[in-house]
Amino acid sequence: MFLSSISLKNIRKHTDTNIEFTDKLNYIVGGNGVGKTTILEAIYYLCTTKSCVTKSDSEAVKIGEDSFNINGRFLGLTDDSVQINFSKIDNKKTFLLSNKQINKFSDVIGKFPVVLLSPADHSITQGYPAERRRFVDSVISQASKTYLNLLLEYNRIIKQRSYLLNRIRESGRTENREIEAWNEKLVQVGTEIIKHRISFVSEFVPYIKKSFGKILNEKEEPSFRYYFLEDNCQGDIESCFHSFLEQKKEDELRRATNLVGPHRDDFIFDINGMNLKSYGSQGQHKTFQTILRFAEYFYLKEKTENNPIFLLDDVFGELDAERASAISEYLSTVGQAFITLTDFGNFTFLRAGKNDKVIKIKTDNKITYA
Repeated sequence: MFLSSISLKNIRKHTDTNIEFTDKLNYIVGGNGVGKTTILEAIYYLCTTKSCVTKSDSEAVKIGEDSFNINGRFLGLTDDSVQINFSKIDNKKTFLLSNKQINKFSDVIGKFPVVLLSPADHSITQGYPAERRRFVDSVISQASKTYLNLLLEYNRIIKQRSYLLNRIRESGRTENREIEAWNEKLVQVGTEIIKHRISFVSEFVPYIKKSFGKILNEKEEPSFRYYFLEDNCQGDIESCFHSFLEQKKEDELRRATNLVGPHRDDFIFDINGMNLKSYGSQGQHKTFQTILRFAEYFYLKEKTENNPIFLLDDVFGELDAERASAISEYLSTVGQAFITLTDFGNFTFLRAGKNDKVIKIKTDNKITYA
């Protein structure tokens, strides 16, 4: 699968931009503020129905306009046209796949697998547990509809259970039967999510190690651990879950907050047994973030039996020449990729092959090819 073309209308600085792509490496080159990242954002929209830049679709609308439109064409085993329309006035977004409206956006996830490497990835290795959960959930959800549906159901359960806990705190009455019913649902769905995550971590580690070796050629040993149910679960997960719920019962009622479950878990990255978050240098963090995205690419490629689209936004500027060169070389092993650069000439280690394309963007959004 690859994206052969895209058109952007009234999205950020793009009034009417049309671009043709190659199925190999696409270097998107231009000065700061000309809309390079917006092209990647538009591709991400087509693959996931969501922006990778903002939570609010209205912020993506060009200033002075009321709506934006993105069109793309994916070629592979099938020929799929994708269109996204957003109206600021109606605050409504529509997604059309081959001219048929998709009402359930979650149905799109995984159909066009996508991997994004950007400066925001620093939060995966350096940020809060929620960022690492978001990374893991995103990868598994693209590979497994079952997991995605479990996650949607789990989020619904903790929302309803939180509402109930608030109601109990405000009324002062303990509604044992109702809370027990929600506990059963929480444990049932939460246990399945934990099992999926355990399996994922086991499967994902070899992909991390392979990418680590390709990029660094060093004898360091990376690892990836899952810290769940306070990391004190011995034996049956479901029994542990019930036990921790009982232990935290009074705290949950007092604080009206869900304190137990996979929404509070964490994932730990190590190098040679040392916690990356606590002891890693800035260079190690940036390299590990890059390795995670390459691992995600090859994991999704195998699981979905489809070549994901690889988006790399402003990646090379923060790496030393040796690591940047190794990453550039490794890129030649992926399918279609989109790489934003301010100036191609500043990166002498980059080589555009005969099947690659250099796409230059001017301040007026004019597109030229090299």
